[in-house]
Amino acid sequence: MTAPLVFVLSGPNLDRLGTREPEVYGSDTLDDVHSAVSREAGALGLLADCRQTNHEGEMVDWLHEAVDAGADVVINPGAWTHYSYAVRDACAIVTTSGRSLVEVHLSNPASREDFRRTSVVAPVATGTVAGFGLQSYLLALRALI
Repeated sequence: MTAPLVFVLSGPNLDRLGTREPEVYGSDTLDDVHSAVSREAGALGLLADCRQTNHEGEMVDWLHEAVDAGADVVINPGAWTHYSYAVRDACAIVTTSGRSLVEVHLSNPASREDFRRTSVVAPVATGTVAGFGLQSYLLALRALI
């Protein structure tokens, strides 16, 4: 039997983890996140497909691909969290297709600048995990099972 597929999608600037504002985002790199996610997914009986993009249209395409593949999604939309209705609408396609979508953030947006306190994704997400660094991704995986 094949393990259930989970798309683990990271948005803009997350490819700079480890060097970008480590006091906010920690010292783990995106490779560290992907390695930990792959290990945790395997332990939970899931198969993680980890991807990162700085291009909004590519993220939308990946969300459509997740729906077509019947996959759940863990997504860190980065800055798109706060303003991208295109990403929000693609996330809604995931959840209205009967799949789960968990929004994740390394930091706690509610404790940061005012503009970060609004998520256009949260209202269409199954749930949100924020503020636990790399562990946010792993907690999101656990929430799927």
